[in-house]
Amino acid sequence: MRLRAALLPWRFLQLQPLRSRSGPSSQPQDYFILARHILTWNKSIAEVMALKQISSNKCFEGYQKVFEHDSTELKCKMKFGIYLPPKAETGKSPVLYWLSGLTCTEQNFITKSGFHQAAAEHGLIVVTPDTSPRGCSIEGEDDSWDFGSGAGFYVDATEEPWKTNYRMYSYIKDELPKLIVANFPADPERMSISGHSMGGHGALILALKNPGKYKSVSAFSPICNPVQCPWGKKAFGGYLGSDQTKWKAYDATHLVKSYPDSNLDILIDQGKDDQFLTEGQLLPDNFIAACTEQKIPVVFRLQQGYDHSYFFIGTFIGDHIRHHAKYLDA
Repeated sequence: MRLRAALLPWRFLQLQPLRSRSGPSSQPQDYFILARHILTWNKSIAEVMALKQISSNKCFEGYQKVFEHDSTELKCKMKFGIYLPPKAETGKSPVLYWLSGLTCTEQNFITKSGFHQAAAEHGLIVVTPDTSPRGCSIEGEDDSWDFGSGAGFYVDATEEPWKTNYRMYSYIKDELPKLIVANFPADPERMSISGHSMGGHGALILALKNPGKYKSVSAFSPICNPVQCPWGKKAFGGYLGSDQTKWKAYDATHLVKSYPDSNLDILIDQGKDDQFLTEGQLLPDNFIAACTEQKIPVVFRLQQGYDHSYFFIGTFIGDHIRHHAKYLDA
């Protein structure tokens, strides 16, 4: 398999050739250096080969790709999408992680949001993971659209039978970024995060639980106070158990109350005609009140006439890309 240079781990480019030495005393050192290079090379090759490319499409002079890999965190095969902008051909680029909502896969944002042109213009790599583990043979995982498959809620489950596989929080926070940095020209010091609905909840909690990890955060129609809404109560009860005090560790409205500083600018877009806003699933007012109390900057835009769909996301995604580009120096 021929690997394009932009997809090779950057460690390949850092390996220094052996310098010529004379005399028997230098030979053991030469062998040691050679062995170290071979081990590093083999490890990097293994990491690259562990990714199976599913698709590749040229888009705005970059490439939208989908890969599959064996997740050590989730104990199953996972897919993710990655958009490599033209600038990624010549150097490391900042990364925006996008988390999708209930019932979604890695495909929804790729095919419906229209983000590619703005990402290409600003030189952003955009990574779109799936929303849950898949095919884990857990009884009941496919029985409901708002729990189990397609509904991982970006938590680390603590309850049987979910706790072995349903560890989306750690997958997004740790495993996936390491995989991206190892295999693509991604700058590990420049990351931001965004998402929609359940994914908006995921983006908010990941930013709030990891101060400084993400340069910026934004969300469309996020589930802002899951301990108080029907979706959150169902998911948290199933994944985290009946002790509701443990739920607060994954609730943005509670997390922002203990956020250590105000160096986090949050952008949220919410459709005014969103049925889930009316039904009390999203509860943005609770989050805004908590941010105001803590003096955490938040730009909340209630958009007249818009609903919960990708038509709404597609209308304003350019604003969100520009928001992140500003903080990513892109």
